[in-house]
Amino acid sequence: MFRGLMAEPEDVQRLEEAVKQKPLPRHIGIIMDGNGRWAELRGMPRVQGHREGSNSVREVTRCARRIGIEALTLYAFSSQNWSRPAEEVAALMDLLREYLEKERAEIMDHGIRLNAIGDVEKLPKFVREPLDRLREESSKNTGMWLTLALSYGGREEIVRATRDVAEKVQKGELRPEAIDERVFGQHLWTHGLPELDLVIRSSGERRISNFLLWQAAYAEFVFTDTLWPELRAEEFLRCVSQYQNRERRFGLTGAQLRNQKVSGAQGAS
Repeated sequence: MFRGLMAEPEDVQRLEEAVKQKPLPRHIGIIMDGNGRWAELRGMPRVQGHREGSNSVREVTRCARRIGIEALTLYAFSSQNWSRPAEEVAALMDLLREYLEKERAEIMDHGIRLNAIGDVEKLPKFVREPLDRLREESSKNTGMWLTLALSYGGREEIVRATRDVAEKVQKGELRPEAIDERVFGQHLWTHGLPELDLVIRSSGERRISNFLLWQAAYAEFVFTDTLWPELRAEEFLRCVSQYQNRERRFGLTGAQLRNQKVSGAQGAS
């Protein structure tokens, strides 16, 4: 039995307080996998899994905001998902529109900034209009960034950024020798968001599925067997706790990191 669905509020509260005592990831990306399987295991249409998954989106977003996460990016619909059965794609678009309409008040009340990355022009008008409207309305908010990856693919993002850079070089607006990671990163859809620290994937799969390929270069990964419709606040907090118990080296040795901490402490004294 999944712990998160059975957790008492005080258990989640204790976990929240515990993770807030340690350094938090600034930016978390989540590959929300397992909606269809959750429904099929229960003899339900796949769309019921997506609908239940939207409840996990709501609870995890609230939890991330409460503990102080700066940016949360949710892989909601990939470039490849357009190839799914037409009725499933249509149901997903309806759910997305429903989510944007239902969550508007909470997003605005809590100062959340809604963002979207991907080829959003491909979305149907009845989704794109409320999405654009809520992005505009929330743009002046100063709370957590909530980014929906829609019609998104990491390879597609890198190709588009490369094309933009090449066009600037061709027009004489950018010198080839000036191109570095920082300049290239300015042409990605995620420009302006904090560096990606943690990627969580549900459902037991152990792959990245074309999600934030450039941004994940030094991110930590946590894979959980829990299907997304069952991944609620407790399991999310446990994933964050796993991240907090790791040593992030960025190519250095453990000894070098410890020496840096000692030097930093001495410099501050």
